[in-house]
Amino acid sequence: MESQIIRPGHLTAHQAARVLGVSLVGLRSIVHRGQLQRAGGTARQPWYRVTDVADLAAKRAAQKATVKVPITGHFEAA
Repeated sequence: MESQIIRPGHLTAHQAARVLGVSLVGLRSIVHRGQLQRAGGTARQPWYRVTDVADLAAKRAAQKATVKVPITGHFEAA
């Protein structure tokens, strides 16, 4: 429910998911893994701190930006 009135400095689950580029299910997974914590609202309509969401978004972007070099090599059975 996007029209929910929330405190300044907080985001709804829909807004937080949009900032992080994930679905609501993905956001719930992030919360379940302890990477983001609820900061108010209700059990069905949680709020998240803007600073926490922004920090996590920056961390996720930095992880995507790291260059991953694939390890190649073929091992043949003797």
